[in-house]
Amino acid sequence: MPIDPGQLRLLALIDRLGSLSAAAHALALTPAAVTQQVAKAERDHRTALVLRGPRGATLTAAGAVLARHGRVVEEEADRAATALAAVLGHLAKRLRIGAFQAAARHLLPPALTALRHRHPDADLSIVDISSTQGVDEVAAGRLDVAVIAAWDAAPTPPPHLTVHELLRDPLVVVLPDDHPLAAGPEKPLRLDLLRDEAWVTIESGHDARTQFDRVAADAGFVPQVRFQTQSYDVAQALVGTGIGVALVSRLALTGVAGTTHRELGAPGLHRELYAVTPADTTATPLVAAFLDLLHDVAGDIATRW
Repeated sequence: MPIDPGQLRLLALIDRLGSLSAAAHALALTPAAVTQQVAKAERDHRTALVLRGPRGATLTAAGAVLARHGRVVEEEADRAATALAAVLGHLAKRLRIGAFQAAARHLLPPALTALRHRHPDADLSIVDISSTQGVDEVAAGRLDVAVIAAWDAAPTPPPHLTVHELLRDPLVVVLPDDHPLAAGPEKPLRLDLLRDEAWVTIESGHDARTQFDRVAADAGFVPQVRFQTQSYDVAQALVGTGIGVALVSRLALTGVAGTTHRELGAPGLHRELYAVTPADTTATPLVAAFLDLLHDVAGDIATRW
């Protein structure tokens, strides 16, 4: 039958300490519990392993053979404990963050600055990701926090992840600064007023485009799409040339030359920003600290808006 490593370690302790009671103390067990374990080991191996005497306990020849291997088990257990402590110590300082570009520009810098002041020894890394990558990257253990955006529906992560709401990011209409509607009164624009415009939009197949096409249909028109892009930055640059108008998230506004923006009237459109983290962050306490800071920054942005 397979040999129980726990029995090997127990015999090594008895051999080293010279008594069952001393071994019991080292293992935080009662002497009776150790006596039962020795009896079970002797039944399992069908031979005597420990000799009890008035001056303590010694091992039989068979017990001594097993104890030699038990000392290896003890040494490996000590090495494992040391290695685990090192890993946990590293994890306690580690924070791997992923964010899409607008969040990386506006949410991360203030939160990271505050985190560095509070935890100057933090081991930080930041990578650009798309919002569609965030959940998978955290689920695979490659990131500790992912800041993502979602349109219409919140992401549905696996059970070992948690999604935290951060910020509602409204969409605004970006116009060439010489557009007739740009000179009008400062009030929200209805989408149907833009039915005859040429549009610069996010590419088909993206959730932002699906949302836009749906609300345009609800407003009674099919957008005349002149240019498609994956980037709000590119969309604003093209609007600055006069090629068309665009819907852009407020967080992503760049104020590029030749453009202005107006709020969008009912039905207002928005995207939601979320932080995705493991559900259990015990080993990575900086996740909770950084999440609190992200909430603070998001609150400040919402207040300014």
